[in-house]
Amino acid sequence: MEPVLPDLARAEPGRAERPAARPVTAAIGPAGTAGTALVATGQADGAAGGLVAQPAIPPAPRAPSPGGSGVPGGSRGASPRGSSGIWHPRLPGRRPRLVRGPGVTVHGQIEDWLADAIAAGRLAPGDRLPTEQDLADWLGVSRMTLRQALAELAQRGLVTRTVGRSGGTFVAEPKVEQDLTVLAGFSEQLRRHGLVAGARVLAAAEIRASAAAAAALEIGLGAPVYEVRRLRLAGGQPILIEHSLFPAQLCPGLLSNRLDGSLYDLLDEKYGQRPYRAKESLEPVCAGVREAEALGVAEGSPLMLVERTAYARSGQPLEFARDLFRGDRTRVVVWTSELAGEI
Repeated sequence: MEPVLPDLARAEPGRAERPAARPVTAAIGPAGTAGTALVATGQADGAAGGLVAQPAIPPAPRAPSPGGSGVPGGSRGASPRGSSGIWHPRLPGRRPRLVRGPGVTVHGQIEDWLADAIAAGRLAPGDRLPTEQDLADWLGVSRMTLRQALAELAQRGLVTRTVGRSGGTFVAEPKVEQDLTVLAGFSEQLRRHGLVAGARVLAAAEIRASAAAAAALEIGLGAPVYEVRRLRLAGGQPILIEHSLFPAQLCPGLLSNRLDGSLYDLLDEKYGQRPYRAKESLEPVCAGVREAEALGVAEGSPLMLVERTAYARSGQPLEFARDLFRGDRTRVVVWTSELAGEI
């Protein structure tokens, strides 16, 4: 059992005794598990300054109250000011020790601390962080320094920031992992993670192969290819834009089929052509106007361009693709080994 924030049992020296206030509890712990209860004394209306750490030895741990909430809830009071606060009721663990010196930045350390808490599950998707002022005071840093850390986390897609009366900083949904070690379509990748894949066809037409497509597919310049552009969804949210080209001679009539499912399954079931291996290259790019509109991001947002040539077991090229992944919602994973057969 971790230490608890003691009740304010007596008035601090030099200050008038406060009126009695009923306990407010906040449970912390990994998402989906019963957290360790941290009991603090706060005003019932959540007034600022209602949480104060007692310098005395903490009392024996107490079980969480039936109405205790998780990390995002708990007390709505402001955090302890200055250096007296040991725990913040809406953040897990102890306050990080910030190093000030050459070669390190304070905002970078705060960013790493919050990122680690999110990765470990101590902060769960949807959890609301304290206000900028509260968190800056608790950490003992300026509000500008804290904003730099939060801006970096938002850029990485780990938190989302909204304005307005119900706005604030919230822990974002986890990123969708795209494993490039094993050749699998997007639909299959999502199924492995328990997510529902979707597709919205943006364009489908027969065109003439460009120089780049002809070289990748090993066909003549201007040979007919089927172009399929799709917006891929994960749980109903746009994740990437697919742009695939298929040699028309290997899959005649491809466009007459339904194109909102797995194209790899379609190639296998209808034409007996299953992609067996692929060469893929990655390049960070920025979203243009059209890409930003389709993916629901701001123009200039980071995207990951994955260029792929997929081959059949015979070595025949089957697909030349250029996919654009949202940088804030996806993460590329590659397993490596000294011997390829041991991956």
